[in-house]
Amino acid sequence: MIAVTGAGGQLGHALLESFPEARGLTRAEWDVTHPAPPGLAPELVLHAAAWTDVDAAEDDPQGAAAVNVGGVQHAAALGVPLVVWSSDYVFDGAKREPYVESDPASPLGAYGRTKLHGEAAAGERAWVVRSSWLFGPTSKNFFRTMLRLGAERDEVAVVADQVGCPTYVGHLAEATKEVLQLPHGVYHVSAAGECTWADFAEAIFEEAGLATRVRRITSAEYGARALRPPYSVLRSERGAPELPHWREGLRACLSRPAAASPAPE
Repeated sequence: MIAVTGAGGQLGHALLESFPEARGLTRAEWDVTHPAPPGLAPELVLHAAAWTDVDAAEDDPQGAAAVNVGGVQHAAALGVPLVVWSSDYVFDGAKREPYVESDPASPLGAYGRTKLHGEAAAGERAWVVRSSWLFGPTSKNFFRTMLRLGAERDEVAVVADQVGCPTYVGHLAEATKEVLQLPHGVYHVSAAGECTWADFAEAIFEEAGLATRVRRITSAEYGARALRPPYSVLRSERGAPELPHWREGLRACLSRPAAASPAPE
């Protein structure tokens, strides 16, 4: 049996579509800040449960660590092969060219630190998949927020000085099958291409047929509590699977019926 943690989230949802034989465990069924439920005996754990609120991690670093580090420790304690997902935010963005697996990590904030420590907690029988800017038709994410705001407003202010790879969770989940054929270790798996958040927002509005304008602003103007890397494009030097271009992921996501429902506040 394959166990998928965080089954209520966007990545967990996508994994259950790609691995229909798996058992999904929502937070109600396994809060990963605690050990696994008694009797759970999977052959493989796809550990998608995570604290993903980057700014809130600055306010509650211990809470973020309880999920992103302690949760991985509890999943690893099952003693079976494990896949964990990490983040481009383990890097500081100073390199200004694509990051590969051997580049030294240097997170800027609490969220990135917890993801990096979670990588270490995964152990030797794990695949660590670093990805970036995840979006999908369910849960709270930038894509769904832009669809909601685009339907409500004529103009939306979006940061234009951060560059990354928006990655569709459906493509990432499918690529996990290929990752499982590789030796254990760290792999970078993100969409092809790169863009700013403002570029991504403009593409969302264009593909969705919305006339909303994007007003480009700086990270400083946006005023988020957590620092983000200004450049966090991920590429693989280890033969990780290559994903389609982020724009293809956007079109695939928009074709899903759930994408039309309002994003949570």
